[in-house]
Amino acid sequence: MWQSSPPGSIYDYIRVASFSIGPDGLIEQWSRRAAGLFGVAADEALGKDPVEAFMPGELRRDGHRRIGEVLDGKEWTGLVPFRMPGESALQGLAEIYVMPSETATGERAAVCIVVDVRALRGIETDLAASQAIFGQSPFGFVLFGTDFTVVRANQRFATVFGGRADDHRGRTVHDYLAGTEADRLAATLSRVLKTGESVTDLQLVGTAPGEPERRHWSMNLYRVHSGSGRPIGIAGLATDVTRRHIAAREAASARRNLALLNEASARIGNSLDLETTARELLDVAVPGFCDLASVDLYQSLLTGEEAPPGSWSSLRQESVGGSAELRRVAFASAVSDAMPDMLPDTVPESGYGHSHGQGHGSGGDASRVQPAAGPPALGAVHRYPFNSPCAIALRTGHVEDVPGDDRGFVQSTFAVPMVAHDTVVGLVQFSRTKGSEPFGERDRALATELAARAAVCIDNARLYRREHERALILQRSLLPPGDPEAAGLDIACRYLPGNTATEVGGDWFDVIELPGHRTALVVGDVMGRGLRAAVAMGELRTAVRTLALLDLEPAEVLSALDEVARGLGTPGGSTSSDGLGGPQWPSRAAHKSREADLSEVYLATCIYAVYDPVTRRCTFANAGHLPPVVVEPGEPALLLDVPPGMPLGVGGEPFEEVEVELKEGALLALYTDGLVESRDHPLDEGLEALRGALVEPAPLLEDVCDRVLSTLDTRHGEDDIALLMARIQGLPTEAVGDWRLPREPRSVGRARELARGQLLAWDLDDLVDTTELLVSELVTNALRYGEGEIRLRLLRDRTLVCEVWDAGLVQPRRRRARDTDEGGRGLQLVGLLSAAWGSRRTPRGKTVWFELPLPDGRPAAERTVEELLSMF
Repeated sequence: MWQSSPPGSIYDYIRVASFSIGPDGLIEQWSRRAAGLFGVAADEALGKDPVEAFMPGELRRDGHRRIGEVLDGKEWTGLVPFRMPGESALQGLAEIYVMPSETATGERAAVCIVVDVRALRGIETDLAASQAIFGQSPFGFVLFGTDFTVVRANQRFATVFGGRADDHRGRTVHDYLAGTEADRLAATLSRVLKTGESVTDLQLVGTAPGEPERRHWSMNLYRVHSGSGRPIGIAGLATDVTRRHIAAREAASARRNLALLNEASARIGNSLDLETTARELLDVAVPGFCDLASVDLYQSLLTGEEAPPGSWSSLRQESVGGSAELRRVAFASAVSDAMPDMLPDTVPESGYGHSHGQGHGSGGDASRVQPAAGPPALGAVHRYPFNSPCAIALRTGHVEDVPGDDRGFVQSTFAVPMVAHDTVVGLVQFSRTKGSEPFGERDRALATELAARAAVCIDNARLYRREHERALILQRSLLPPGDPEAAGLDIACRYLPGNTATEVGGDWFDVIELPGHRTALVVGDVMGRGLRAAVAMGELRTAVRTLALLDLEPAEVLSALDEVARGLGTPGGSTSSDGLGGPQWPSRAAHKSREADLSEVYLATCIYAVYDPVTRRCTFANAGHLPPVVVEPGEPALLLDVPPGMPLGVGGEPFEEVEVELKEGALLALYTDGLVESRDHPLDEGLEALRGALVEPAPLLEDVCDRVLSTLDTRHGEDDIALLMARIQGLPTEAVGDWRLPREPRSVGRARELARGQLLAWDLDDLVDTTELLVSELVTNALRYGEGEIRLRLLRDRTLVCEVWDAGLVQPRRRRARDTDEGGRGLQLVGLLSAAWGSRRTPRGKTVWFELPLPDGRPAAERTVEELLSMF
């Protein structure tokens, strides 16, 4: 079958030409390929001697001899240098094959076949290089034909896919890849062949024969052309990048884990609430780390029991039947809103034959008992079976793998104990569904870290809540119980502690009964928050009560209280010294303790007021506190100008007193800064708002308090609020008996007569005898030991108070009289027959007083023998 040489034939590469020599030794025929090889046209070459035309001069003699031999019928083959016509330099080297021939007349001639040796050597070099690259390449090399079948593959390619290199000829991409990957490669081959555009780093995934794990390849494709430029196939270079892919995936996983940990640090623990912290953990984990997650916390942790979850009682319960009680506090899912069957080993409490009302102190709330086995509902209390992975994780503190359910869609689950300070506080479970990548060792470490961070935050929240509750209990226990009562005052009060998100503050108020039916009103605020502030408040409140009972002036009370506050910031509460009056040098441990104690300085503000219902005068002293507000009938609210002074604990500055006479029906308000100051409103605006809320006060003082709290924008929760309000109701004139007696013996009898007459006018006949006796004793002491004029005053309110005034400064002192003493038993008698007695200094002397309860219709209690003998 004859056919012309197609484009791209081998002859195009090796440069073959032919010409013939006639009997005369001259060129008789000259082919076109000869013209192209030698660069000489046929009309220039025909009829010429080839030796003379193309060979150098020094080779012509030998050339003529060779031509003669050929014409004599001898073949010849050899390498012959040749030159272009008109040039002296050698231009090439030709391999000539000369074959004798005959003409039609029988004459001897020759046919010459010429091959360019340079082109031939180039082809040999290219073939050797191609074979070396193709055969020795460490990468898989494959050549696809235009029909997309394998034309040639190297041994590396055959090593991956099996067999010899020649066995792969004729195969297609579907013999190596499956499904969409094969279709994607076939489409890419078609596009490269059609457009000629190369494709680099085409990522393919498949499996090699006999290997179960998937492999990743990166393939570069480019179109291959013939010498004439005709496309003859597509070459592909495949590189196994499985390790690189694994490394990249691990690097991406590490970056994701670091991002998750960074996000966890920012989002977990922003709240001091246990349930909120658990939800914050799941917000970070789902869906960034897993598809499903849940958090169980120990029930004892949530109920605030003192016994930690890892106590002996909890371990004993676990050894009996399963884990201790836990409550499902948070759940999150990225695949479904429904609760999946992800915890097949969860069992209800009822499975152990008891309810919450049997030996657990939880009350017997039946709604909290899980009705059947299966995953617990959100908020349900449950237990894990003893040998379940979850119970083992809780006991050991190590991560456990929970097997998936063949019927469900969960393929991998971690049960991670939440450990804080070597104490397990709960359990978090992370799950991935089928279709997601299973958990690995890196994921195990990340799950442990996430759970640990959340556990520390939960434990901090638990400790804070415990301290907050204790501080709140302490603070409330130190406040006056119920509605305080006072002579000549109608009192109402309000105390609003900070909410659970705010630490307890040191606000307090108090109403203290003083002798003479006087009343001390106190409002204070310890700077700082928490349990230490509440304890400092309790100490200051106790000190105020103690100082008030000494009947000191308001300024003296604050001065002494300032010393107490400064003592709270020193080790032991005061500065110690030895018996010689020198300093007592502390040990090194005591020195460290002192440095720790001095790290927190206690400062407090306080306003102290003493009200006398007889004169309706109120004496104020202020230690850095907000001014009191007074509203007199028909007048606008007024901030009293009481010098603020320095806060308690600063020291070094005296306190001033201000005495104000209040009208009948006037309203007095004492408060802390939480009522009038907030982050959004300055203090001046708050004070103006308080004054506006006290305009036209309501008849009932309780209503006034409610209106103040509802009107002012207190932003309750940011700080504690204490409000103490008192309406002035002075003692009526008929409830006071006041007389002045000369300093003479007959004044004793006159005092008895005046007291008897006043008690009979008040219908207090049952108190006449006792009052006469005690008045006689006090007036006698005033005459014997006192100075100046004597004043007798009787006050009737909720009790009967008798006061005897004189100008002497010597305070009476109770002592036990000896058997031989004729006197000295008067104050013993006063102490025995009265409900209370005492003395206090006055600006012009002293006052000795006693108090008797008003008769209630019941007979008086009989005196014991010991009491009667104590008078003798």
